[in-house]
Amino acid sequence: METPGPFTIFLASIFINNILLANFLGMCSFIAVSREIKTALGLGTAVIFVMTLTSGINYFVYTLLLEPLGLEYLRFIAFIVVIAATVQLVEMIIERVSPVLYYALGIFLPLITVNCAILGVSLFLVIREYSFLQSLAYGAGGGAGWALAILAMAGLRQKMKRSRVHPALQGPAITMILTGIMALAFIGFSGMVPM
Repeated sequence: METPGPFTIFLASIFINNILLANFLGMCSFIAVSREIKTALGLGTAVIFVMTLTSGINYFVYTLLLEPLGLEYLRFIAFIVVIAATVQLVEMIIERVSPVLYYALGIFLPLITVNCAILGVSLFLVIREYSFLQSLAYGAGGGAGWALAILAMAGLRQKMKRSRVHPALQGPAITMILTGIMALAFIGFSGMVPM
């Protein structure tokens, strides 16, 4: 099977194989931070940056360090260390640049470290044997897809504040139902581009 080019991988990871809606990775912060568009936009931007950066770094860590030394079994630990260091850097930058966003994101900013979508992207790029450009494209597209999903959910949740929702469905229940409907829409495109 021929591997698609970086631009195709970028678009496919946003709209077809969305890391959140097709693989259900990164659900914790997606549900918790999707109450307001502004906060969702800040976290989405941070995830795009961290996912793109860690994809490139983890590609080099795996191909230049772990694989030549026969230490592939340490990839989980190595990838988590890279992700944690990158998140720490992003946290310091956001605290300096936008203290309002820093306090709005609260505990969820450091929780990007344990966002399984970011680790999932790093593991998928190794399993699929992507090149460096393909890895960057997959990381950027995966982050953009995750950000698109959380922004769509934040918009829906803000609109629902003015709607009458049955008390039994308010909160996480209606969020999970909406996530399922969004996932069905995205899964309808699955298989169009083999990744």
